[in-house]
Amino acid sequence: MSLKELSSLVSPLTESQVTQLQQLAAQLSPLQQAWVSGYLAASAGVAAQTTAQVQPGNTLTILYGSQTGNSRGIASQLAQQARANGYAVNLSAMGEYNVRSLKQEQLLVVIVSTQGEGDAPDDAIELHKFLASKRAPKLEQLHYAVLALGDSSYEFFCQTGKDFDERLAALGAKPLLPRVDCDVDYQQLSEQWQQQLLVAVQPHLQTSAQVVSIDSVKPANTASGYSKQQPYEADILLSQKITGRDSTKDTRHIEIDLGESGIQYQPGDALGVYFSNYAALVDELLSSLQLDGDSAVMLQDRALSLRQALLDEKELTQLYPGLVQFWAQHCGSDELQAIADDREQSRLFIRHHQLADLQRLYPITNVDAQQLIDVLRPITPRLYSIASSQSEVDTEVHLTVGLVQEVRDGIPRYGAASGFLARAEEGQKLRVYVEANKHFRLPTDPATPVIMIGPGTGVAPFRAFMQQRAAQGASGDSWLFFGNPHFEQDFLYQTEWQQYLKTGQLSRISLAFSRDQQQKIYVQQRIREQGEALWQWLQRGAHLYLCGDAERMAKDVQQALVDVVVAYGGLDAEAATEYLENLRQQGRFQKDVY
Repeated sequence: MSLKELSSLVSPLTESQVTQLQQLAAQLSPLQQAWVSGYLAASAGVAAQTTAQVQPGNTLTILYGSQTGNSRGIASQLAQQARANGYAVNLSAMGEYNVRSLKQEQLLVVIVSTQGEGDAPDDAIELHKFLASKRAPKLEQLHYAVLALGDSSYEFFCQTGKDFDERLAALGAKPLLPRVDCDVDYQQLSEQWQQQLLVAVQPHLQTSAQVVSIDSVKPANTASGYSKQQPYEADILLSQKITGRDSTKDTRHIEIDLGESGIQYQPGDALGVYFSNYAALVDELLSSLQLDGDSAVMLQDRALSLRQALLDEKELTQLYPGLVQFWAQHCGSDELQAIADDREQSRLFIRHHQLADLQRLYPITNVDAQQLIDVLRPITPRLYSIASSQSEVDTEVHLTVGLVQEVRDGIPRYGAASGFLARAEEGQKLRVYVEANKHFRLPTDPATPVIMIGPGTGVAPFRAFMQQRAAQGASGDSWLFFGNPHFEQDFLYQTEWQQYLKTGQLSRISLAFSRDQQQKIYVQQRIREQGEALWQWLQRGAHLYLCGDAERMAKDVQQALVDVVVAYGGLDAEAATEYLENLRQQGRFQKDVY
């Protein structure tokens, strides 16, 4: 029986899970399919044995909404602990959960992140909308807990988690614990919350098991054995500038060797990259703070030098409100204190300054080495859209990285990860892991047309898409919208796109080089100009993809798409917005914005 036939039957799988199964099966050889079949059969046997050991009682449902994998990782860890304690557990991504099941739930755990300015992650959108709608049922029978993840540098910190908490309570559900809001350094707080939760659910779940400590449960890993918690140490093969000598941008093509790691990825996935801070920046800070880099500091239970901690362990280029408040209290500046006390001023200050700028503008010398380390956030890996398909590059992974750089009062400042990658030399080591992005996937059917909108480094995943479709011999049409300042300086991967056009694997390309004429032109103008053809492609089933800057570009492109649907679909603006929302729900409009 084919997977297409299977999906039409009554099945315990959701439509999204069937689609993922189809995508995986299409990439596997007969031998690999046989191995997966045996693996699943064995896993089902283990699951059946585990279920048989669970004491009678209610099921603990754990739902996660995750964009970068943090919520999923916490949810998986919690599920392992709960099962180890003999609890029946239903672990699910929010996007794969049937919202109609809510009224049957008695114990619910919500672990969810917040994106940008208070937005729900992709796989949480449907549940978030459902709970806010009039269709949401009364939930007096439900006990729940919410763990919210976010970044306090943003105005709407943990807003999605707050929304879930408030709405569940409004529907009559009773909290097992007060909601916990976690910042980017979430690990310790989330582990404490998990332990408290396991105690709080005990009266509601029948089991003879004792509560298992979090330390005794290893976090779930990827199939290769490498993850965010256990990254792979890879070799850099190439870091090459691919913008012209006179370009205002420094964009790098990075090639990384995954060696014998066994790491697998799909077009649309991201690569997590750990980095070391710029040594010159560390020296500047040590000098201005009048601290000795050889001073010993404690990082949790580890002793290391202050210099090593600043190089490899702590964020130096991203501020957060608590750090600005700390600085204001120690420098005695009324001006900085006023900034720290005003949410909007603090947010703007954080966006445009690094730690070295903070120290230069409001210097302090009354902080010791340990105080400094304690107040700084830990380094968090940066995620980059993967710009290659393993169908073409095998054990390599490619990235397209724009160097973040700015001159402030004559002093050059660089992004931590992009600067690290730009300075990288052949053979240099770096720690990496793959972060799957199931909400940014090519159509299962290679005959389906695709429209790809990716200005600047947003073009990265579409290079992977085209490599994959070329390897598949995809018959579906492909259309790329790309923009950058100058044709001669900034046409990323120009020869590759031209070759795809020549072979017919790329059907159309629409270019917008904003500074090559007096009037600036951006991709949204090209979308409107080509609106009739774009609408026709959508009418024949094309999938639409958008990658790049979330703050301005994505909003402008979204509006241009609405305008196209209004102009050629005969809908008003509200109906056109709903049309695009329906495409998103069908998996035909996917975004990877940052």
